[in-house]
Amino acid sequence: MTQVIRSGAFLQQCWSVHPLCVSVKRMTDERVVVLSCSSCKSAHYLTVATVSSKASSAQQIAGNDSLQEEPSGEEFFKACVSTHRASLTLREMDVFQDLVRLRCADCRRQYELSIAAFETRY
Repeated sequence: MTQVIRSGAFLQQCWSVHPLCVSVKRMTDERVVVLSCSSCKSAHYLTVATVSSKASSAQQIAGNDSLQEEPSGEEFFKACVSTHRASLTLREMDVFQDLVRLRCADCRRQYELSIAAFETRY
């Protein structure tokens, strides 16, 4: 039987003990981001409320002259997860504010996810 814990503290503890073992596995149609840890064999399910996306400073400088409308953070994130999921890393999290920050090494974007619910399954 799978043990389910509904707290962001377990993800925070897992990531602080072995940060290189936590990876993004997928994003479901129900706006749930699934992270897994290869060390403790746990799966962390993050129900996403909002996603904001920020380009790297080099991308911002290069794109200053364009006035075209940019896609939403969620659209960027979905595309990033589907095309280069292995390059996404957990960079920062705050369980008091229910925030998780991810960064993609390929597209060099940072994603800030506001989390509605945390679940850890062993």
